[in-house]
Amino acid sequence: MLKETAEIIKNAKFLTAFTGAGISVESGIPPFRGAGGLWERYDPSAIDIDFFYANPKESWREMKKIFFDSMGKAEPNIAHKTLAAWEKRGLLKGVITQNIDNLHQRAGSINVKEFHGTINYLICTGCGKRYHINEVDLKAELPSCKSCGAVLKPDFIFYGEGINPRVYQASAELAYATDVMIVVGTSGEVMPACALPLTAKRNGAKIIEINTLPSSYTAGVSDFYFEQKAGDFFKNIAKLLE
Repeated sequence: MLKETAEIIKNAKFLTAFTGAGISVESGIPPFRGAGGLWERYDPSAIDIDFFYANPKESWREMKKIFFDSMGKAEPNIAHKTLAAWEKRGLLKGVITQNIDNLHQRAGSINVKEFHGTINYLICTGCGKRYHINEVDLKAELPSCKSCGAVLKPDFIFYGEGINPRVYQASAELAYATDVMIVVGTSGEVMPACALPLTAKRNGAKIIEINTLPSSYTAGVSDFYFEQKAGDFFKNIAKLLE
């Protein structure tokens, strides 16, 4: 099955990848849901948009522990690096990721649609000014705008917020265009992101899934399912594509 999958990837006219938390687990970032997930240790209300505006100091205190302490130390793994190498070769056209960890870009990927935003930037809730994370003192109890003094919010989607329309449209365009989509490390349960592989499937794309556990795609959507770690799959498939 691996050799057949390698041929499909090699001959794809418009190869894309759709990634979830599972691709970053081997970089030391735990998933949000399931056994050992972040929501077993932390209260997800910290990133509820209404809670954030009502309790910004408490929300920021929790977000630093949940996101910035762990994700800031993570490094791209072989799965991120392989996808970046494929894009550089012209084999991969783009990545749609549900992750906010910036690891695809740090591995070298250029065309990345961050469906749920990123921890790499902060947005002023007052004047809308956007800051790179390196421009902000995250040790401050309440990171605030240098221009207007309003509280800064991480530039990722909180519970209760909608997806950025431009990102949604760009992601949907990739899903419509693809003839082969590699789906990595996602349960396929978070709307509306989980609809994108379904869109690709309905438009005739082959779906190649890599996951340590079956997902909502495994039984009726995926054409090929590899029940293994992302790193193992990409290490083995890369050898066949060399």
